[in-house]
Amino acid sequence: MSNLETAIIAGGCFWCTEAVFRDVVGVSGVESGYIGGTKANPTYKEVCTGDTGHAEGIRVTFDPHAISLAEVYDVFLGTHDPTQLNRQGGDIGTQYRSAIFPLSDAQGAEAEAAIARWNAENGKVAVTTIEGLSGGAQVAEWYPAEDYHQEYWDGEGQRNPYCLAVIPPKLMKLRKSFQKYVKD
Repeated sequence: MSNLETAIIAGGCFWCTEAVFRDVVGVSGVESGYIGGTKANPTYKEVCTGDTGHAEGIRVTFDPHAISLAEVYDVFLGTHDPTQLNRQGGDIGTQYRSAIFPLSDAQGAEAEAAIARWNAENGKVAVTTIEGLSGGAQVAEWYPAEDYHQEYWDGEGQRNPYCLAVIPPKLMKLRKSFQKYVKD
């Protein structure tokens, strides 16, 4: 199991991003949480105010022999709208920003390449930020979200009108645009 890698991404509501990545081949774990802010151990209520600076993100654990980091980033950029600044649809605020939080300089370089690839393939400009690395490879602090946010789509999300409106189209996009990365 020591061959597993981790990536941290934020693409709007973490319930939506988590639901997508739970269906991706090679992904063995997805944890919703908060990253990129100034307050230690923020709560969901605090992050929702937009005052802490955190993004709702997911920490993805994956097998790089089944799916590469580049492919993880491609699926990420292709299953949300990376052209929307500080929002995804009706979710508005910096906590819903599109961002990649690399855990190393190599992940940072891969994030830059993924964004450039997305821009070239789509003829648009992604506003996705690359955050957390500055000079000395300082990684942004990760805070797991409260337990009730974990695996949300598999439980409460199935009865949540917001999730029912937003998550199925993202899952359909995953299946249509990234079929080879979908778990059986």
